[in-house]
Amino acid sequence: MFVGVLRLSLSIPGARSLKDKRSVVRSFKERLQSRLHVSIAELGTLDHPQRATFGVAVVSGSAVVCDQVLARVASVAGLLPDAILTDRATEILPFGEGGAGVRGGIEHALDEAGFGESDDDDDEETPR
Repeated sequence: MFVGVLRLSLSIPGARSLKDKRSVVRSFKERLQSRLHVSIAELGTLDHPQRATFGVAVVSGSAVVCDQVLARVASVAGLLPDAILTDRATEILPFGEGGAGVRGGIEHALDEAGFGESDDDDDEETPR
């Protein structure tokens, strides 16, 4: 399994108020969620009417698919009539079986707390 993450920054030069910005942001988010089925959230610069930063995430069994979906998200952002794409950064993270390949998570916390599986348990018989 792979998790693709994209950070987008937009400039919204025509926005004179937060209400103007919200109109552009809401339309962009709804379009992405309905067409590309990604998770998206506005992050940072929430109180600046002419700037918007988004975090976008997608999960797939293929790193290539994650990259393609996030490229389409960036393409949609680049074609917005009311905003200018000013920055983008993409990262694809492998997430293996049981969390392998990802540091942290519940498996890591349980192992550190001594709740993980132990080789010693295999030798003990369970009383009946």
